[in-house]
Amino acid sequence: MAPEDSAPPPLGPEDTTRLIDFARACKAAARAVVLYPAAHPAIAATLGRIVETTSERALPQALKLTVLPDGLLADGRAPGRQDQSIGELAVLLHDHLVGELTINPGGDRESWRQFLLLLGKPSASVRADGGIAQVWAATGAMNVELQEIDYAAVLRERSGGKSASWETIVSHCVSGGATALDESAIAELLGIASDADRVIELMNEVEGRTEGGIAAKAASVMRMIRGFVSTVSKKDKDRVEPMLRNMAAAVGELSPDLLVGLLSDDVNSGEEGRIMDAIVSRMTDRTIAHFVSKNVIANNGTATDRLVEAFQTLVRNPDDRHRLLNLAHEDAAASPFGQAEGFEAVWNQVAGKLLTSYSDATFVSDEYARELSGARERAVDVEQASDDPPERLGVWRDSVDASALRALDLHLLLDLLRLEQDDTRWNDLTGPVVHSLEDLLLVGDFDSAIELLSVLTTAAADAASKERRQHALIAIDRLVAGSMMRHIVTHLLSIDDASFERVKTMCVSLGEVLVRPLAEALSIEERGRTRERLTAIVLAFGPAGRRTIERLKTSPNAAVRRTAIHLLRQFGGVDALPDLTALLNDSDSMIQREAVRAILTIGTEKAYRVIEEALTAGTDRSRDAIMLAISMQRDERSTPLFAYILRHIDHRRLTPIYLRAIESLGVLRDPDGISALVEALGKGEWWAPRRSAALRTASATALARIGTPEAFTALEQAAAGSWRVRSVVRPFLENRGRSGGGAA
Repeated sequence: MAPEDSAPPPLGPEDTTRLIDFARACKAAARAVVLYPAAHPAIAATLGRIVETTSERALPQALKLTVLPDGLLADGRAPGRQDQSIGELAVLLHDHLVGELTINPGGDRESWRQFLLLLGKPSASVRADGGIAQVWAATGAMNVELQEIDYAAVLRERSGGKSASWETIVSHCVSGGATALDESAIAELLGIASDADRVIELMNEVEGRTEGGIAAKAASVMRMIRGFVSTVSKKDKDRVEPMLRNMAAAVGELSPDLLVGLLSDDVNSGEEGRIMDAIVSRMTDRTIAHFVSKNVIANNGTATDRLVEAFQTLVRNPDDRHRLLNLAHEDAAASPFGQAEGFEAVWNQVAGKLLTSYSDATFVSDEYARELSGARERAVDVEQASDDPPERLGVWRDSVDASALRALDLHLLLDLLRLEQDDTRWNDLTGPVVHSLEDLLLVGDFDSAIELLSVLTTAAADAASKERRQHALIAIDRLVAGSMMRHIVTHLLSIDDASFERVKTMCVSLGEVLVRPLAEALSIEERGRTRERLTAIVLAFGPAGRRTIERLKTSPNAAVRRTAIHLLRQFGGVDALPDLTALLNDSDSMIQREAVRAILTIGTEKAYRVIEEALTAGTDRSRDAIMLAISMQRDERSTPLFAYILRHIDHRRLTPIYLRAIESLGVLRDPDGISALVEALGKGEWWAPRRSAALRTASATALARIGTPEAFTALEQAAAGSWRVRSVVRPFLENRGRSGGGAA
């Protein structure tokens, strides 16, 4: 007979596949909504996948998920097979204190986008807003129902003081193991291990109760960690993995000094080293990014040497450092510190130090490094003992600051690129070159970036061998596809004109491959000065830029098509008319208006003929949209177009358009429109008296609104002609002195 507390059977193959598909779709969509703007094609694709996965067809009934620290249960049952995406989604939900998640069938893209954007926010900021359940409920979306874990009860249980077992554990860690752990303390330790918040609390108390410097505190915390691992391994091996994940989250809340102490050779050796490696390997990207942003904010926007050392110890791969710093930037930008003026400039300096800071680990002995580290605690004594003059100390400091080290890196790379003759080894250098260029653009060192980039562009154009030219072109493509454009846009708002000219020259040197990313950046940019400078860069490409822009007019993204029109107008000339003509029939009314504005800017007879043909041959909907766009122009450039319409459009077949052109000339009050209005005043047919009267009345009204002596002279001359025209014109002449629009 099976025991009563036996685990329920795992999910069947179909339900397991459904859960894995949902977790994978969530993972991909959560990344996309954070990295890309809402109009980006990647958003539509990833959200479309999750909408399909949770549609009424694919999900016949609500899916109820229980969130564990490292996994998900569907209706209380574990999946039949594990998948990495399930664990990653569980960690993300657990970080926001989500205990239970119910997925209702039929959610749309917008509701899923709101939910995933909420998950992408730092958990601390969401809790500060009242918790994820409250924030989500305020959106009113029904595709997801949340139950948030309530830790308030746990805190209330401790409000009267810590238990004896808690005190025993703290004493055991602080005393170096002199105080033994009894059964109740071991049971308490097991309970703490399953709760990341309690692990952090215990770690902070052990640190605070330990007397001495960083080394002593690190040793006490290491004893606590070793106690957790030993106890959980002996009592319940299934809980080792969740415990290590909780430890990883707790380590991310430590100070840089203590974290470096835990990772140092003095504390982290033998078994302790293996334990710390296991914990660090489980630190999520968000944990490390939050560790960086939290400490940068705490130090008023600076990266201390200890933070640099801790970050570079945790993240060995340079590629991963770039990615994690982007996450830390988002975390910091969401805080009040990120809303302060000059945040981007401050963060660029922080990122530059975190990415390029010098490490002397391979040149300094362990003994000397310990002495150097301890000297920080005796800073006053060291300063008093020094007999070096301040000028000499200043020169020494300047020789190892971030800018000096970047210059050394630059010279080294330039020398290697110029001296290396073997094409294969030269290609191996392009990876560090691309990373260095991204670093230089991140911190705004454009002169160094131009110098390094010139080697690639020269090789791409004039390399002695086909292989080297191909390697250079691939490196340029990697640079353009990376973070280059984002870094450049960040600086365009603040750099001076001289620096901007250097940036423009650098962009043009890369060739036509950069035009499309520039146009896409322009399509989502809202700041006026930045848009103006991006436009200037595109125009600097000349015919090559124009060819790319012409292809962008067929983009499925409406924002990109609008940008293409804007740039075609900037390029100017009659040659743009065929491309603008195609856009007059676009399904987006805003694009139609932009196309009309561009054609008006050209302002030639050929341009007006294009609009005439569009009005004559178009549908009623397109005619209305074009006329609305024309009538919205409130400057003298529109007068020749309206006059052209009156002289060339058939007033009998397109009467509404003809009337709107007359009314628009009256609104503009431009004397240049008088002659066209006089011609319209004389038009009419005896067999269509109502239409003729409407045209004459509209023409007379427009002339009266212009109100110049020439306009009223035209009305008087018209009154001397046909009696039908006279009957329309007479009231305007009689009211000339009393009319608000009339001339004296």
